[in-house]
Amino acid sequence: MLIKCFGAAPQGIDAVIVTIEVHAVPGFEFTLVGLPDNAVKESHERIVAALTVNGYNKPRHTLTINMAPADIKKEGAAYDLPLAIGMLTAEEEVKTALLGQYLIMGELSLDGTLQPIQAVLPMALAARKAGFKGMILPEQNAREAAVVKGLEVYGMTHLLDVVRFLNGTQTFQPTLVDTAAEFAAHAFTSDLDFSDVRGQENVRRAMEVAAAGGHNMLMVGPPGAGKSMMAKRLPSILPPLNLEEALETTKIYSVSGLMARRKESDGMSSALIVQRPFRSPHHTVTDVALVGGGTNPHPGEISLAHHGVLFLDELPEYKRSALEVMRQPLEDRKICVTRTKMSVEYPASFMLVAAMNPCPCGHYGENNPAHPCTCTPAQIHRYMSRISGPLLDRIDIQCDIQAVPYSTLKDAQPGESSAVMRERVMRARKIQEQRFAEYNQTAKSPVHCNAQMTPKLVREYCLLDAQGDKLLSYAMDKMGLSARAYDRILKVARTIADLDNSTNILVKHISEAISYRSLDREDWI
Repeated sequence: MLIKCFGAAPQGIDAVIVTIEVHAVPGFEFTLVGLPDNAVKESHERIVAALTVNGYNKPRHTLTINMAPADIKKEGAAYDLPLAIGMLTAEEEVKTALLGQYLIMGELSLDGTLQPIQAVLPMALAARKAGFKGMILPEQNAREAAVVKGLEVYGMTHLLDVVRFLNGTQTFQPTLVDTAAEFAAHAFTSDLDFSDVRGQENVRRAMEVAAAGGHNMLMVGPPGAGKSMMAKRLPSILPPLNLEEALETTKIYSVSGLMARRKESDGMSSALIVQRPFRSPHHTVTDVALVGGGTNPHPGEISLAHHGVLFLDELPEYKRSALEVMRQPLEDRKICVTRTKMSVEYPASFMLVAAMNPCPCGHYGENNPAHPCTCTPAQIHRYMSRISGPLLDRIDIQCDIQAVPYSTLKDAQPGESSAVMRERVMRARKIQEQRFAEYNQTAKSPVHCNAQMTPKLVREYCLLDAQGDKLLSYAMDKMGLSARAYDRILKVARTIADLDNSTNILVKHISEAISYRSLDREDWI
């Protein structure tokens, strides 16, 4: 007897269909092939325990189970449920009529209870693409899979529920998710708002420009000036995710195993990532944890920040090797992880926001007799040189931030709200969307904001008049700017012009853009 049922295996942020073939002949042996890892091999013990606890006899046949395609490694305990169903079908405990219509995945407890699994959304998308009628999986994962339209998703709590469903002895209702309602309910629910910020008008302006054009940003200032506070509020002025962006972001969190934990924390309130991510890894983060990879590759922090913000506080404290591996993803908006037996690609289109002190003690340049700088010039130089010039080149906006005086802090008047700032940002993004609409129809890598413009697009949309060209030429010579910095000044100026609803880039726009390159000098090592 040959039985077939179907599961899926994650590959990057996608998934491929896995056919589980069970061949049964008289005997008492068990063989599992198809490149399973140790967790999959151990499934036999969990399955046998679950079957006996629920009243089934141990398998009475020699079972040879093949997991095809055999060249893809099968990892984890998510194959427990399809393997158990295949074994029960071989023992004639489950009917075969519905097996070919549903993709089945889930981890088994020893009592038959189903436990949540990872990478559910990519599996659901693969199931729909392959033409399956529906998907059977643990109840905790049902809402995540149900966002995929055209797929019947049944969330089960126990192995016996799956058996009853396949045998037609009990009726279950598919899980339904109203995606539009999810967006409406959770798009703008952050408690962090720019109205909490007192003063810092120059930094607020820089952040608005960064948000409007998707530009990377570096804040330099003393401890307690509000760098982290303002960075955490940046997502509140970014445009909301659209459905395509939300699905792609959710896929990353799903394969990372973060969706189930997220749902447990917020009471399963959302089946999608509907807010832009904000990731803030500690400065002790490893290279692999930051960019992704490992023996069995998983997304890193730069991919978890996809379509959102990656905040690196105390930038010089990060390992230099960790910072340098970000250079390529910052340009390409993706990271390719290659290992001996596999190669996967993770998206990494994120805004880099970094903060640092001007010196080791943090008080260099601060006009405060109570906190004089105690660092020597050599110490300051060594501290600053921890940030390489090529990395600094990739940061569009460099902003000085000063401590807020007491007179400003005690002012009870709230600052401008995030909602007001977000309206201006969204108007600028709308202009950019219209600007790049024709290009994106044929482009392999669509451009969504000014920071993503190619050199060709820069030459086309960042034209300067004679005065602007003269000013930029002077700045290039005076500050020793690189060719990459030249392009980034033009991109920032284009964003500032969009915020002003100006078709042309004016001198004032160029001047403001140049002011955001204060650290980009020839003597920066």
